[in-house]
Amino acid sequence: MGAVSSLIATVLAIPAALAIARNRFPGRDALSAFLLSPLMIPHIVLGVAFLRFFSSIGINGTFGGLVMGHVIVILPFALRLVLAAATGMDPAIERAAVSLGASRFTVFRRITLPLIFPGIVSGWLLAFITSFDELTMSVFIANPSTTTLPVRMFLQIQDTIDPMVAAVSALLIAGTLALMLVLDRMVGLERLFVGKSRRS
Repeated sequence: MGAVSSLIATVLAIPAALAIARNRFPGRDALSAFLLSPLMIPHIVLGVAFLRFFSSIGINGTFGGLVMGHVIVILPFALRLVLAAATGMDPAIERAAVSLGASRFTVFRRITLPLIFPGIVSGWLLAFITSFDELTMSVFIANPSTTTLPVRMFLQIQDTIDPMVAAVSALLIAGTLALMLVLDRMVGLERLFVGKSRRS
């Protein structure tokens, strides 16, 4: 669930961030505020709103509805980091590539994407963590067939006294540490979160 929703949110955040960072158009600030608005709304309010809306269109309790709700909640996290990377990028580099005959797709693939890659990866990682840890909103739109791990752990704590929740928590902590070590070896945490290379 977290991987799917965070991937969709990151893919949506890339064109939105590039459009907001590069262009001046009517409604630009309103669009940015709209995309970031889930940060200002309590998740319990979002959960109730999603429950009523999804029930009215017949997708409440489905996997698609749960993914949609998670994408809306975590999109601002991915967008802010990709937007920060896109804002700090020098547009003269892209113009130079276009003047040398590169197509728009080639410029995006060979120049734009590598330059904003740290923002994309860090945005995906933050979105994944937020989606994976989301409980309050998920309680309203999940059902027994689409229950997420935090919801299942919460219900397990309510119903029984079981050391399994503590064991799962320990595994999650160990998995997080292992993931951070792998990212540090492969990319470097400074480059990933700050946008600097190891040699700088």
